[in-house]
Amino acid sequence: MMAKQILILYYSQGGSTKAIAEKIAQGVEQSGLDAILRTVPNISANCEKTKSDIPESGAIYVTKEDIRNCDGIILGSPTRFGNMAAPLKYFIDTTSDLWFEGTLINKPAAFFTSTASLHGGQESTLISMMLPLLHHGAVIVGIPYSESALQNTLTGGTPYGLSHFDGINSDKPLSRDEIQLAKALGKRVGEVAKALNTGNTDL
Repeated sequence: MMAKQILILYYSQGGSTKAIAEKIAQGVEQSGLDAILRTVPNISANCEKTKSDIPESGAIYVTKEDIRNCDGIILGSPTRFGNMAAPLKYFIDTTSDLWFEGTLINKPAAFFTSTASLHGGQESTLISMMLPLLHHGAVIVGIPYSESALQNTLTGGTPYGLSHFDGINSDKPLSRDEIQLAKALGKRVGEVAKALNTGNTDL
């Protein structure tokens, strides 16, 4: 059975993480697979329901079926004290049923983040998203140093996944290197998904 689609699941508050997701989606499509963009709802200490089941704009909310139907997954979140944001963590914490089913075993997984400061916890945030996917049995995909932008970047970009330096006022656009790395990551996940589905390990 051939690989068909990569799920790009992200939480974005100011728009930067969403912008990265869209560039990664372009890379996925360069691999010949479909990119499925999904987000998660905000969470609140208020116990009453305050959010619609459908977002006002942007990607629709993720469902468990989106994960069951994907051939690979790419998670994205802004950093919160060196960790993924609570809304994404909240959703991931509800996926025990998928873990029991082995839904993500041997499917590629990659990660992206955005930070207000250059050394604001980019790599630890990427690792925080990586840990539950290791438990799910996913195959972790990073960015190799064969990507020249990874060696040239003066803003974001790590071997752990794509990162973006957004600035203290959340107003810095994606740099040329960050865009190149975002597309490279998406394409690589697509290529790995196809290889894993066909048994081809010549990556």
